[in-house]
Amino acid sequence: MHWWKKICLSLAFALAVSACDVLRHQVPGALDVRDARIVSAADGAQLEIDLDCQLNGPMSDALEHGIPITLRIDLRAQTRPLPLSDRREIELRYFPLSRRYQLRDLASGNVRSFSAFGSLVDSLGALRLPMPSSFDRLAAGTRVSIEIALDHGALPGPLRLPALIEPAWKLAAPEYTWIVAAG
Repeated sequence: MHWWKKICLSLAFALAVSACDVLRHQVPGALDVRDARIVSAADGAQLEIDLDCQLNGPMSDALEHGIPITLRIDLRAQTRPLPLSDRREIELRYFPLSRRYQLRDLASGNVRSFSAFGSLVDSLGALRLPMPSSFDRLAAGTRVSIEIALDHGALPGPLRLPALIEPAWKLAAPEYTWIVAAG
């Protein structure tokens, strides 16, 4: 085989390997609501969410470089005469100098800190958010739905356009709906 054919084959192999790596980084993250409910607590209603979140390469890299990842949570209850709605934002953040991860509810200001990325992600499995007083006593049979997605508008300016275009920055859970039980 001629030397130029060997070079071409080597180059083609290198391109194929790098293309696989590029495609791997374009795989969207995964977000799924496993369970959600509104519970009464001493200080008012709280939204409990069991969220399964898997950040992909670009989102994890952004987080590791100190760029916050914000999840927007939209909650709607079909009440009469008017439906109720509320929007919450949860910020995932990493502080490289202190090597601490942080989960912050932007509405209430509640902050939880973690020493490992895995602990941060696991905490999303038992997320508790305070709700407005209008959600305190929903009638039995009320239909409630929740949508959770990456808030592209909360990203720094240079990342907003790639986040809107690139599949790697797609992170949204399918709508989760439940009916409020009696009691």
